[in-house]
Amino acid sequence: MPYGINETMGQYSELFMLLAAGTYTVAFIAFAWDLAKSSKALRAIDLKAAQAEEPARVPVGARAGDRSESQLAGPAGRAERPSSSAAQAAASGAGGVVTADADMRYAGERRAPARVAVAMTVLGALIHGAGVLTRALGAGRVPWGNMYEFLTTGAFVAVAVFLLVLIRRDLRFLGTFVVGLVIIMLVAASVAYWTPVGHLVPALQSYWLIIHVSIAVLSSALFTLTFAMSALQLVQARRSKTVAAGGADRLGFMRLVPSALSLENLSYRINAIAFIGWTFTLMFGAIWAEKAWGRFWGWDTKEVWTFVIWVVYAGYLHARATRGWTGTRAAWLSIVGYLCVIFNFTIVNQFFNGLHSYSGL
Repeated sequence: MPYGINETMGQYSELFMLLAAGTYTVAFIAFAWDLAKSSKALRAIDLKAAQAEEPARVPVGARAGDRSESQLAGPAGRAERPSSSAAQAAASGAGGVVTADADMRYAGERRAPARVAVAMTVLGALIHGAGVLTRALGAGRVPWGNMYEFLTTGAFVAVAVFLLVLIRRDLRFLGTFVVGLVIIMLVAASVAYWTPVGHLVPALQSYWLIIHVSIAVLSSALFTLTFAMSALQLVQARRSKTVAAGGADRLGFMRLVPSALSLENLSYRINAIAFIGWTFTLMFGAIWAEKAWGRFWGWDTKEVWTFVIWVVYAGYLHARATRGWTGTRAAWLSIVGYLCVIFNFTIVNQFFNGLHSYSGL
């Protein structure tokens, strides 16, 4: 393709990336609005449920002033909580907001901000995909040759995986965090890592680029989702302890988020899939290294940190499955693994010279 056309396609790609970032910003605001609005509606549900249960707690003929504390208590001497039927009735009157369950299935509620947010995310993903495609057409190859291309493609895959999971699971509570991370990735790509359309260095001119990097991008996208889940798990666990201790619930929007245990279980399953992908990333990278440089392993900085990431997630899976590392410890270990991914992509690529210095900076 002539250079002029390459440059034009590259400009279209940058325009699409800018439009995608703007669309994602609207989706981010809509997701945040949904959390705020639903939190307010949930407080109304609690109030109406309490009012619906109040007459049932008062014995027939008893005056309001005659009610003792024991009469307001259940069989075990504890205050009764609103029944599920009362809560559901109150929910219907408060906009039909239903808190997330352990299975994260869709309920029958109608949450307009959430629907708008998902629609804008889909639109942003389509524009984003056009940006990735025009970059590929302009470069005449897969757009994974430098940090700018890896970051923009990785952000697209993260959104695509999120939207695909939304088909079967109600993960809209993750929207603010996933879309927020994607916006950060696009801004970082455009500001810090922008690279004009160009040819690949000789070592990257191989079909192994498609195999190795595609799996790495997909695995990194899955790790991004589990990072968001692990962070929410920590917040949810701390909130639950505060409420159980009688403290005020200052994070009402977290009632739209499943329990810490549910988040941990889903994060564990996704991390297991991503770990398999990262294992193939490591293996195919070694095979590619042998094809390009005549050795499978050379202790290059990038190779070492790819192995470090593999070890951290292997430790996470092993500790949780066999050593009882559950709860906050498992969440922190998952977060450490993702921080290693970020370190490998940013610090290692920018400040450590080696055979993998393909950042384009």
